[in-house]
Amino acid sequence: MADVTDATFEQQVLERSTQVPVVVDLWASWCGPCRTLGPILERVVDATDGAVELAKVDVDANPRVAATFQVQSIPAVFALRDRQVVNQFIGALPEAQVKEFVAALLPVKSEVDLLVEKGDEVSLRRALEIDPSHAGAVVALAEILVGQGRTEEALALLARVPETNEVRRVAALARVGAGDGQSHDDTTAELDSLLDRVKADEAARQRYLDLLELMGPDDPRTAQYRKSLTARLF
Repeated sequence: MADVTDATFEQQVLERSTQVPVVVDLWASWCGPCRTLGPILERVVDATDGAVELAKVDVDANPRVAATFQVQSIPAVFALRDRQVVNQFIGALPEAQVKEFVAALLPVKSEVDLLVEKGDEVSLRRALEIDPSHAGAVVALAEILVGQGRTEEALALLARVPETNEVRRVAALARVGAGDGQSHDDTTAELDSLLDRVKADEAARQRYLDLLELMGPDDPRTAQYRKSLTARLF
């Protein structure tokens, strides 16, 4: 959700609508129905996990935006896609109708997307027959293969798609081993032992990086060990 002003409307609504549908909520603090509708819109749009975005505009503070939409009463809600208004409503609708309004903006799922949602090996392989470079299918299938011990097949699969955080994580899992569940102390001890070898030994450096990848950014050790690696390499 973004609070949009006259100054930011072009970028946060019009430009953004070329990438993702944007729902614009025109409201004011004195408007009772606005206070009812606002939380409903926020809840429904949040449930799309970023597939639709919400822009809130205080019409009292931003008269130019209100004039753009020729608003005569509020709450007024407009849906934009590719800089164009594609739907709208006036007044505080019940949540069920707001859900219908927002759902109509969601992209239609392809056959591949539906197969990936199933998540089993047969469905994922079928998805990749249709779209061999579908990143979601590649990562999901690779993780299944790692769990089965088929790490070389998993790594070859991951090589098809650009590197992302998820690709790095599953690749690290393949190299380290899905069943190599080290304790906190074991991992710390191994990182300490690898640190002396990371500059000259490529395999040791890869193992070190893979362990950090699996620890993740939330582990308090990760940042310190990355600093230690940089110090050793440079």
